[in-house]
Amino acid sequence: MSREKKESAAKRHVAIKIRRRQPNRSRIVDFIIYMFLVLIAMLMAFPLVFAISSALKPLDELFRFPPKLFAQNPTMDNFQDLFVTMGKSWVPFSRYILNTVFITVAGTVGHLIISSMGAFVLAKYDFPGGKMFFRIVVVALMFSGYVTAIPNYLIINAVGWIDTYMAIIIPAFAAPMGLFLMKQFMEGLPMSLIEAAKIDGANEWRVFARIVMPNVKPAWLTLTILSVQSLWNNGATTFIYSEEKKTLVFALQQIQSGGIARTGQAAAVAVIMMVVPVATFILSESQVLETMASSGLKD
Repeated sequence: MSREKKESAAKRHVAIKIRRRQPNRSRIVDFIIYMFLVLIAMLMAFPLVFAISSALKPLDELFRFPPKLFAQNPTMDNFQDLFVTMGKSWVPFSRYILNTVFITVAGTVGHLIISSMGAFVLAKYDFPGGKMFFRIVVVALMFSGYVTAIPNYLIINAVGWIDTYMAIIIPAFAAPMGLFLMKQFMEGLPMSLIEAAKIDGANEWRVFARIVMPNVKPAWLTLTILSVQSLWNNGATTFIYSEEKKTLVFALQQIQSGGIARTGQAAAVAVIMMVVPVATFILSESQVLETMASSGLKD
């Protein structure tokens, strides 16, 4: 076969592959799919847009009927009034923020570390009672916080953690969702990767920190998002009674329940309460997608 014929055959082969990769649908179908996705995106963004718009509305627009989606005369008065109200409290506004940040960061870091270590053992090692322990974790997923509220209170009261940060932080370490999520994801890691690291002289801690955790980045980023959302929005009213130890969410909810005169401040409260969870998700979402796209490990 001559060189020209070989080149022609190669070009036909490439053209056939390109044609096979093209989706077998028309432009009209593509347009319908894109419009459907745009509609879903608008529905999902509507609550966020409405909350921000309401926070920027003056008081007369908040009571206007029928309500308008966007503020006609946007203003920051609601946020200014909120800060003035918070400034009149005998506990500084910064104290509420510090309490919430400390509880959120400590609870998230502890939950991530303990869940990851427990999941690593359950996913990669066989030991007596391991499967039964994981079944208990799965069963624990069925119970909401309302069901376990009384037993939790009795246990925390027995160990003397009432009215302390530990009453919120320590239970967050043992949330079953984190262990379940990490264990299911770690099972996809090839055992040959771990065995190769041990042959090279790595101990268990080094394998866990340098091999396992970087390769389950999507799981622990997702776990971080869930934990931050849960702890940031925790009012901690069940276990913490001292005003100087209360969280930002509790203080803002008190303002939110102040009646009609504080409707504008209540709208500003809704925006402030959603800022941290939404920002955490936005910052982590791109990393989750990037890692999921590039971490296809197989035995």
